[in-house]
Amino acid sequence: MSAGTLDVACVQVNAGPEIGPNLERAGELVRRARDAGAELIAMPENVTMVVQGRAKVLARARREDEHPALPFFRELARETGAWLLVGSLAVLLDDGRAANRSVLIGADGEVRARYDKIHMFDVDLAEGESYRESATFRPGDRAVLADTPWGGVGMTVCYDLRFPHLYRALAHAGARILTVPAAFTVPTGRAHWHVLLRARAIETGCFVLAPAQTGTHDEGRLTYGHSLIVSPWGEVLADAGEEPGIVTARLDLSRVDEARRMVPALTHDRHIEVTRVP
Repeated sequence: MSAGTLDVACVQVNAGPEIGPNLERAGELVRRARDAGAELIAMPENVTMVVQGRAKVLARARREDEHPALPFFRELARETGAWLLVGSLAVLLDDGRAANRSVLIGADGEVRARYDKIHMFDVDLAEGESYRESATFRPGDRAVLADTPWGGVGMTVCYDLRFPHLYRALAHAGARILTVPAAFTVPTGRAHWHVLLRARAIETGCFVLAPAQTGTHDEGRLTYGHSLIVSPWGEVLADAGEEPGIVTARLDLSRVDEARRMVPALTHDRHIEVTRVP
């Protein structure tokens, strides 16, 4: 890293149902990203497993202090000397549900921040594709801004992307980088993925890192891929396409301040009351 710059990477995977093989594949890609110079490496939502149905998820979920992914990724961070965003893990909770938890690990292997996905993906798409995330996961109740050597990192997960007030709150709190690890469906990805990520970057004047799942998973579930790195001006700096792998970019962090000077929308918020006229 030189003054004012940060080399980042998004890891794109096609996670299967078993944790062990997914850890091995993710680890290989993280090492490749580090060899390419990345200092902050982001992985997708559900990086350790993608399975369909409440029973399968809960059977594989683990309490945080028993989850095999955390010691694996903590050691990997120490080995590589990179900061790692573990996109999300299914962490078993006391009420029998799980948290969809994103974890940020420092280069020293210490957990620096945890964020539980707030917005649950409860939708009915075309052609019978249906999801009820709230049947399995307990939503989080707080936004999380992590301090890093490069400034504030605002942590979100997948469906959160559709709730712009969350990103604006993170930007007001000091975020300069926003993370959106995801496992977007194909139809919603084709329609909305690029435009929503670019919009969140433009609205906040932040860089956006959006590592994604891709391909065919358990019981034929399809995810969209196209992990993106987006500038504060809304430019797509890197797009991973549809195959597993990595994408990298060098972030010029001065562009955050530049974008916010040119369009200082974060300073123009006003309270609005809606009057309904019959």
